[in-house]
Amino acid sequence: MPSSLSPELESRFIDLFGEAPQYLVRAPGRVNLIGEHTDYNDGYVFPCAIERSIWMAASPRSDGQVRAYALNFQKSSTFSLETIEKAQNPDESWSDYLRAIAAILQREGYPLIGLNIVTYGTVPIASGLSSSASMLVAGALLFASAAGVEIDLKRLALLAQRAEIEFVGVNVGIMDQFISALGRRDHALFIDTRTLDYEAVPLPSEGVQIVIADTNKKRGLVDSEYNTRRAECEQAVAILKSNLPSITALRDVTIAEFERYADTLPEVVRKRAKHVITENTRVLESVNALKSGDITRFGELMNASHESLKDDYAVSCAELDALAGASRSIEGVYGARMTGAGFGGCTVSLVADSAVEAFKAQVPALYRAATGLDTTIYTTKAEQGAERLR
Repeated sequence: MPSSLSPELESRFIDLFGEAPQYLVRAPGRVNLIGEHTDYNDGYVFPCAIERSIWMAASPRSDGQVRAYALNFQKSSTFSLETIEKAQNPDESWSDYLRAIAAILQREGYPLIGLNIVTYGTVPIASGLSSSASMLVAGALLFASAAGVEIDLKRLALLAQRAEIEFVGVNVGIMDQFISALGRRDHALFIDTRTLDYEAVPLPSEGVQIVIADTNKKRGLVDSEYNTRRAECEQAVAILKSNLPSITALRDVTIAEFERYADTLPEVVRKRAKHVITENTRVLESVNALKSGDITRFGELMNASHESLKDDYAVSCAELDALAGASRSIEGVYGARMTGAGFGGCTVSLVADSAVEAFKAQVPALYRAATGLDTTIYTTKAEQGAERLR
């Protein structure tokens, strides 16, 4: 995909700025196969990077200004590296991610230079496939490249996370930035979000495909109940610590311990904790299932994850439930679940090769009958993480 896109991006860059770009970077979106809302609880996640990315081309400026143009929106935005604030014009809100990562890099002492930038993305916005994380990771790689500094990709992911928390204002976990930066082609990453240790686990090379279906119900993460869920998890830990003094996050609580002390938690908080604790167990079991080639079990765990997200964590919605149900009704679908923060966005399904065409033909009609909405379907392989292409 980069080779086919680069000439178009370069041509538009020349049209806008009268010169060829010196730098070109790419950072992918992601889909989380299982392990939802566990990352900010120090838990386990199992995502892969997808074949949809944010590309950025740039050339240096000598005046400390950043002049950026988003091809997707056909909008421009300019800001000074000397004083970085959020965009005042709503039409320029997309540039907040560039502003955010530039601000954080400078706070950390990296000497940035002004840039002309053109961005283009194929990651659907507000669909739960991490367009924001890929924008931040691509921006970090671009600013670092132009400044002539090397940043370890794990540290780059952490800086991108800080940018979203401190500047954009969303209290995100590390998963999205981590997989965008460190994804590996044809593999999913099993990530321990406490230690940031990770293992690349090969995905089946044949027989099954990853199919993403978009509810086309847009939701903004900042406006969702994401921060509320995080606070509820922290409340659960605070209460459970009276009986389990050594815990610091829900990741430390076993299922047996939860069952022993569940009655000490308010009902809503108990449900939130139950999801996180059981989801961590599902991730561990899913990784083992994949390593042993048991795709049927992996699919069962995906289905269980969705039910837990719907019933205990309450981050699904009628559209996600309808799409997951329609997906599971197709023979040859091993499992289907919502992916991402929820309240809209996408489902991810593991589908036998022989069933992919039936999925594409039947799921849209079933979904439309249930919701009146159209779904957009993407098949993907696991893609490489962030790359400096020039």
